Amino acid sequence: MKYALLFHESAADFAVRNDPEKAGAYWAAWGAYIGTLEQSGIVVSAAGLLPPDTATNVRIRDGKRQVHDGPYPESKEMLGGFFVIDVPDLDTALEWAARSPASSYGTTEVRPLMPPMPEEKE
Repeated sequence: MKYALLFHESAADFAVRNDPEKAGAYWAAWGAYIGTLEQSGIVVSAAGLLPPDTATNVRIRDGKRQVHDGPYPESKEMLGGFFVIDVPDLDTALEWAARSPASSYGTTEVRPLMPPMPEEKE
């Protein structure tokens, strides 16, 4: 079964990425985790995300497109990256989530992927 591991980090966690005194340890922890995931053979896809202030949000309200920069201010943690993994069950996905560096300082969300949409028959 496929699961998304979604890594949520605070604004302070994102700042560590570029802090000369802390970035080395931050990226080393992620490098080790990513290497282990890749060696396991369960990775379907993955991507790290740039900080939330680079985001643009789109909504349609009253038939009109609204575009807003950055994350919503009420959000305490923002999505920092994700992996899609293919593992036998939720327990295995939770084990991989617990190993994530984000689980130590932020949150790792585990969410099952929807199955493919059925094809329409003509």
